[in-house]
Amino acid sequence: MQLVVGRIGRPHGLRGEVTVEVRTDDPERRFAAGETIATDPASAGPLVVASRRWHSGILLVRFEGVDDRDRAEGLRGTTLVIDSADILPSDDPDEFYDHQLIGLTVITPDGERVGEVSDVLHHGQDLLVIRRSGGAAGKTGEVYVPFVKALVPEIDLENGTLLVDAPAGLLDPDQAV
Repeated sequence: MQLVVGRIGRPHGLRGEVTVEVRTDDPERRFAAGETIATDPASAGPLVVASRRWHSGILLVRFEGVDDRDRAEGLRGTTLVIDSADILPSDDPDEFYDHQLIGLTVITPDGERVGEVSDVLHHGQDLLVIRRSGGAAGKTGEVYVPFVKALVPEIDLENGTLLVDAPAGLLDPDQAV
């Protein structure tokens, strides 16, 4: 499975640097000089990082062989990806990567199947996007659950389940009190 670690934006300057929209929690490692990064579309790479620096909160990267603005412009919009197998497991048992959560079956403490985790959003507060499967009430659509221990007390990667202990109305807005 490929994971997105960044997206190349506009060129910066005349010597081939590009802005990178960072989508990894470890940009210092992922964009270190000498790192090889796969691309989507694959025809744009792989790319080898020649240098990287931060400028006004924006990551600027220069790739080997990209030495001018025109070549940098040709990379605009390219997605930078890594293989999920290349990610080291965390030492913290309560820390999970997005790709580990996506696809898990969401259940309630009563054992009712709610749906499946379809995405993880990072907007200050991490949110699980749960695609409801219908369940007993026949409800479909998406719901958003804050990814906090109080609401998500148990994650069982081995069995592919995620327990959500939600207050009334969170998983089914029609039942809000």
